[in-house]
Amino acid sequence: MAQEQLALLGGEKSVESDSDIFAWPIVTEQHEQAVLDVVRARKMSGIEITKEFEKRYARMLGRKYGLAYNNGTAAILGALYALGVGPGDEVICPSITYWASVAQAYTLSATPVFADIDPDTLCIDPRDIEHRITPRTRAIVVVHYASMPAEMDAIMKIARAHNLKVLEDASHAHGALYKGQQVGTFGEAAAFSLMTGKALAIGEAGILFTDDRAVYERAILFGHYIRHDEITLDELKPFVGLPSGAAKHRMHQLSSAFGLVQLELYPKQMAEIDKAMNYFCDLLEDTAGIRPMRPAKDTNTTKGGWYYPHFKYLTEELGGLSLSRFCQAVGAEGSICNPGCNKPLHRHPLFTEQDVYGHGRPTRIAFLDDSAKIEQYAQPLPVAESIVRRVFEVPWFKHHEPEAIEEHANAYRKVIENYQSLLPGDTEKEADTGGYSSFFTSSKNT
Repeated sequence: MAQEQLALLGGEKSVESDSDIFAWPIVTEQHEQAVLDVVRARKMSGIEITKEFEKRYARMLGRKYGLAYNNGTAAILGALYALGVGPGDEVICPSITYWASVAQAYTLSATPVFADIDPDTLCIDPRDIEHRITPRTRAIVVVHYASMPAEMDAIMKIARAHNLKVLEDASHAHGALYKGQQVGTFGEAAAFSLMTGKALAIGEAGILFTDDRAVYERAILFGHYIRHDEITLDELKPFVGLPSGAAKHRMHQLSSAFGLVQLELYPKQMAEIDKAMNYFCDLLEDTAGIRPMRPAKDTNTTKGGWYYPHFKYLTEELGGLSLSRFCQAVGAEGSICNPGCNKPLHRHPLFTEQDVYGHGRPTRIAFLDDSAKIEQYAQPLPVAESIVRRVFEVPWFKHHEPEAIEEHANAYRKVIENYQSLLPGDTEKEADTGGYSSFFTSSKNT
């Protein structure tokens, strides 16, 4: 392919096939019938189908209790409350994640504390956790980011040493394994988003898992008032009847009906996604300038459904070509190559200056004593601040179709083998990459 004219500069595109390889979720007649049955029975706002979904999912994951939510954001809020997070508490979370991993701390009058990430996993770096623990620290939110499992052995050791609760945000990593154990089974609680774009997609929905009956019942009390008949703990019984968090978190039963079907189909779908994505990575494993981001082989650690897959970008191997220019060229070839990832939350004004509720000072420190200064909570995180220029999103294949996958791999190879032709027009060296929303990436992936 050397010296071939790039599509960005007027040449022919590399990707010509028209395939449903990115269509997601895969909707079957079984899904359609399940949803139609709920509509015809007028049970959209019931809970009996949802309870069955919770039981089956919990059994599949290996946890005692599942509690369904209207979205993953609400599931995380319910989990934080259930774990006892409250006024004046601090919650440690990685800076590279979607805002809904920790912004709900404000609702509970708590303070997010951001930690740096490991550049090889994009997950919270255990080495940057311990020195951020204070007497106010209540919990650690571990995000299995972009379907890569975090280093749970080290994180759980730290949590146990300091008597901290661990909440796993596994919204990116349905079915992923860490050393043979499913993510979402390590912490005192776990929360998953189940919205349409996720790997296990059932609609706009979420779910909380725990093995602790007290956590389960506190979550019910907070936002599932219609299920207060499940509350058995004496200390909670006086408050049944009304939602303690003034929230209505019930999952719509069209989603839970769709979800029951999806639970049956997902293991096979996940296996095909894993096969397709590893094939794509294998094709590009030894290519200059880029490196697949996936668990090492023979570790029994996996990426599950590979939601939001990324590669590393090594600009020094491509003559200093900017990531933005590289991604433009690959995109022009007809493939998917989105620069960056989520921007670091610790730099967003919501966490540095905004007074959300009118306290007269930034909400980040509003629930602490008057001696607290925002500068204490606005420390630099060098990896998080630079990572958006060092990684990029790649195609998320839902089917193992070798010829189609090879076309996309060839698009990357073509750009890499002809990168020098991109250098003269490279004006993107300081371009802003990534975003704060989950929807800054190509619609082809969802």
